[in-house]
Amino acid sequence: MIFILIQVFAAPGLQSQDVLKFKALGLVRYSDFGARGDGRTDDMDAIAAAHAFANQHRLRVKADDGATYYISGKERTAIIRTDTDFGTAAFIIDDTDVQNRNAPVFMVGSGLQPFQPDAISSLKRNQEKIDVSLPGACLITVTNSDVKHYIRFGPNQDNGSPQTDIFVADKNGRVDMDAPIIWDFDRIAEITALPIDEDTLYITGGRFTTIANKAESKYTYYSRNIAIRRSHVIVDGLEHRITGEGDHGAPYGGFLNIGDCAYVTVKNTILTGHLTYRTIGSAGEPVSMGSYDISVNRALNISFVNCSQTNDINDSRYWGILGSNYCKNLLYDGCIFSRFDAHKGVANATIRNSTLGHMGINAIGSGTLIVENTTVRGRSLINLRSDYGSTWQGEFIIRNCVFVPAGGKPVSSALISGSYSGQHDFGYTCYMPERITIENLRIDDANHPDDYQGPAIFADFNPQMTDSAYQEKYPYVRTREVILRNVTTASGKALRVSDNPFMFSGVNLH
Repeated sequence: MIFILIQVFAAPGLQSQDVLKFKALGLVRYSDFGARGDGRTDDMDAIAAAHAFANQHRLRVKADDGATYYISGKERTAIIRTDTDFGTAAFIIDDTDVQNRNAPVFMVGSGLQPFQPDAISSLKRNQEKIDVSLPGACLITVTNSDVKHYIRFGPNQDNGSPQTDIFVADKNGRVDMDAPIIWDFDRIAEITALPIDEDTLYITGGRFTTIANKAESKYTYYSRNIAIRRSHVIVDGLEHRITGEGDHGAPYGGFLNIGDCAYVTVKNTILTGHLTYRTIGSAGEPVSMGSYDISVNRALNISFVNCSQTNDINDSRYWGILGSNYCKNLLYDGCIFSRFDAHKGVANATIRNSTLGHMGINAIGSGTLIVENTTVRGRSLINLRSDYGSTWQGEFIIRNCVFVPAGGKPVSSALISGSYSGQHDFGYTCYMPERITIENLRIDDANHPDDYQGPAIFADFNPQMTDSAYQEKYPYVRTREVILRNVTTASGKALRVSDNPFMFSGVNLH
């Protein structure tokens, strides 16, 4: 903090009367702290100083209209704790020579400090109250390192992650049951409570361009971004573009990187998918690296409203735009994106009034997944990620949707895809949705292979399971009920259960 204050008061021309002027105006501009905005001079120190001063005096920050701020690769992060209007200004983030790829350009943070609550030694799934008194509503994160979940299978295999949950509790310890506790914790190794800011912080406007890194194609993620670590934030009208991508590069961890927070809405925002690069995965095989313009981790009630991306959502050269882990209540509403994705589980998700491109909907998790008034152009309507056990403990509700298998390519399509051998321990029991309700679905399968038998509800999740002789070491809990109402196909062919009728013989179809 001392370093920041020295920079503030050393800013060119900043006098005591200027402080009074800024307070009277209620805002500061980057030019007040020496930013040139000429697109060539590195303005990062001035930008950071403006925010530091604004945070200290609770002032808004406004970018200068028409300015172009160049941000070099030196390690410096501007901390945002007050409303910020980037307006029509442009920001060039140069990643060609970066000192610290993990340092955000902007960090939207809270002045409230996390703490460790006492006397909580265990938790139960769907527990309604924790025995603790809090200063106000808090975001609670718990882990148990003795239990491993999400033990990944496949070319990016790993040994799993500590059992983790995140939820909101009020000052009396009552848990918000819209985002319930989803695991039993016999032991808690670590627990953190982060007080939730009650007021909403607004980030508006801004035209950002990243000059892409030229690093080796390895899993060395770049996080030169806007990191949101505060609850109750609205991002409105932001644009992010990418230039300079070549034949190699390191992946990105999300230009909007939202984590350890709740109640964040991103709206009227335009983002960009990253080129997909390949490397050698943990199993020694070549893999495509996920590279994201949106990343959401350990976050609750995160909404994307009326958002889109600059590149073609059906262009498979670009990776899917979103990746998420340990989230609850994710929403797409009115979005045109290449994909929705939940890696290490999502509890409850809604996709409505949207169009999803070549990577479609990929998810594992629990609760209710609702897809409505949406067009999906992936290989399946919903893909249950096989690397995490193709698991969804809950139900799917699909209504008033259009499914265009593989964007119209001639494929044999399935609505629900995934893979499960029953021989790998993912660290938890794996489920298929207990109930799947499909109402008013149009399957645009007019372009199909010559031997096409019609669309299937379920893909062949385990081609080896053709009779009762096959034994699952870790049994899969399969779907009990599928409710179909007004499902039509462009091909005229009827909907089938699966290419593996034995595996799904217990499904009640009506």
